Amino acid sequence: MPHEPVETVVAHETLRVRRAPKVTRFLAIGVGVGVVAALILTMIFPENDDYDRGQVFGFLLLFCGAVGLGLGALTALILDRRAARRSVTVVADRIDAHSGDNSQ
Repeated sequence: MPHEPVETVVAHETLRVRRAPKVTRFLAIGVGVGVVAALILTMIFPENDDYDRGQVFGFLLLFCGAVGLGLGALTALILDRRAARRSVTVVADRIDAHSGDNSQ
């Protein structure tokens, strides 16, 4: 039994195309910068009698990590807004192809 011809339906759609930043990368870089800042701050100041360097690093890590995470998110948000302004509107053709055989 020969196959019936393929039917194609063409639809035109208007789409907005833009580049978007990878938010998780910005968050990871922000946390990394916060960890490095906490390590540097721990080593710069003299050792405290009440807290050892590990405890000071832990406290600073919580604070600097959160600040770095927030700054990374803010940077990604700003870059995303700038990319949205540079978006381009394009017309795309959607083609659906299927066989006319309905016995499957």
